[in-house]
Amino acid sequence: MSKQVLYRKYRPQKFSDVIEQEHVVRTLLNALSSGSVAHAYLFCGPKGSGKTTMARLLAKAVNCKDDKSPEPCNKCSSCKEIIEGNAVDLMEIDAASHRGIENIRELRDGIRFSPSRMKYRIFILDEAHQLTSGAANALLKILEESPSHAMFILATTEAHKMIPTIISRCQRFDFRKITVPCMVKRMKGIVKKEGVRADEDSLRIIAGAAGGSMRDGESLLSQVLSFTSEGGEIKKEDVKDLLGVVEKQVVSSFVEAVISGDAENSLSVIGDILDRGVDPEEFHENLISYLREMMILKIVSGNKSGAVYEALMTTLTREEIEEMEKQVKRVSEESVREMIDIFLEAGERVKYSPIPHLPLEVATAKIAERFKE
Repeated sequence: MSKQVLYRKYRPQKFSDVIEQEHVVRTLLNALSSGSVAHAYLFCGPKGSGKTTMARLLAKAVNCKDDKSPEPCNKCSSCKEIIEGNAVDLMEIDAASHRGIENIRELRDGIRFSPSRMKYRIFILDEAHQLTSGAANALLKILEESPSHAMFILATTEAHKMIPTIISRCQRFDFRKITVPCMVKRMKGIVKKEGVRADEDSLRIIAGAAGGSMRDGESLLSQVLSFTSEGGEIKKEDVKDLLGVVEKQVVSSFVEAVISGDAENSLSVIGDILDRGVDPEEFHENLISYLREMMILKIVSGNKSGAVYEALMTTLTREEIEEMEKQVKRVSEESVREMIDIFLEAGERVKYSPIPHLPLEVATAKIAERFKE
């Protein structure tokens, strides 16, 4: 059972365990040390970047009975109650399903009461952007007149949908996507604790498929661990088959055939991928990502010491960079942009086509013909 809930089993229990959000951690620790904690916070960022985890850590830290360190001790009664999920003074509200004004009125009634066991009553409002207009205005009133014993932590993936007046009442923190290297490093620690071996290539495939979400990465890892016997080894081939991942090398071979004007070989690659059971939309997504990387590499090829090139190196191996560099030397930046436009248009048609892969095949033949000329 533990393998099915890795994101809960290995959820960070201290600020020092959090990855990629050093700017948020440092600011919150300084605030806790100086006693200048705000009454309302807004955590913004992509899914799986640690917003709810950070909210729970902050809830533990402000209520921790051990005041020697800003880090939660995880041993006192307050910390244990929050960890175990039975803290009566911590309310977690999902705004996606509790988005009406009546729900916010219930919250308003709840904050009137002093904490029963802790110093602060903490209200974590997840997906806060999904509140109705009336509910958002009611929440604004609460934030303006909240009692000193109440703390609000709002989390959202779409801060631009929130009313500006709520944002102005909160201390805002923007969370970053988790990079592939950081995700791989964390997963290495998890598989070691789970008693399984895994090479870096396998973990990089999982991290790449997670799209910057640590929670998604741990869920995918859980799926792979369920397939792997205890004490066994996670193999690259098994990961690709289980997750339906299109390997970078396959996409590279496809692009190589296209820019060589070889329509027949290009279509053959698509056929092989579909025979493996890979969804056409999955292939399209990987192809667009690869072409984007080609475009960036073409633009920054003269400045390999720049930040953009360094960022690209974190998602690609040295071998993949070298192979891509050979390809971008043979095409113009305009050609790469044109390929992106044509395949993006084909991707829209995939969803409605009676033969899902047909738009990709038409686009492939069209582009290969142009390069053949």
